[in-house]
Amino acid sequence: MSAVLTPVLERPAQGRAQGLVVLLHGVGSNEQSLAALASTLDPRLHVLLPRAPLVFGPQAFGWFTVRFGAQGPVIDPAQAEASRVLLRDWLAVQQQRLGLDARQTVLAGFSQGGIMSASVALTAPERVKSFAILCGRILPEIAPLIPADVAGAGLDGLVVHGRQDDKLPFALAEAASQRLQGLGVAHRLREYPVGHSLSADMQQDTRDWIAARLLSPP
Repeated sequence: MSAVLTPVLERPAQGRAQGLVVLLHGVGSNEQSLAALASTLDPRLHVLLPRAPLVFGPQAFGWFTVRFGAQGPVIDPAQAEASRVLLRDWLAVQQQRLGLDARQTVLAGFSQGGIMSASVALTAPERVKSFAILCGRILPEIAPLIPADVAGAGLDGLVVHGRQDDKLPFALAEAASQRLQGLGVAHRLREYPVGHSLSADMQQDTRDWIAARLLSPP
């Protein structure tokens, strides 16, 4: 699969970019769903919002197929792996184009987009150092792909999740935090009194976290 994702919403930085933020949408949605969050990020940051490659309906796309059963979400692992590789390689192309490196990059996503953010960061820490899982989880399927020395890669994660999430229960956020702790990956877990959505508080905390990682003081 070639490293191409189209279309991509792009909000160029004002002046020379101090960092790159890539926002990944969830399943059944599209690149427009996080446009409001993108528009509120610091203007010194270059923002990209790619569309996932799989078509599920009119203006409905995803990174992999998922169904929700009594035992929790069940995914198509081949699709998830293809999207992981696609994102990893596409990100490298964008970083080269913009003249920005892994330490100047934040990969963040909502729900399935957050899953993909963690999948890319944990398996390719040379590509991105900061990642945010917004109402998502960490796929157990990526475990064999995580480098043995990932603890020393300098990764930094953010996990935000609603306590009343009825799609991906809060227990999955706790499990993600425990997994990151076990891997020795620095991160913080934030909880909110909401369901499967990005509340105003979630968005503000995410903006602050991104700014702290990419921006020097004005």
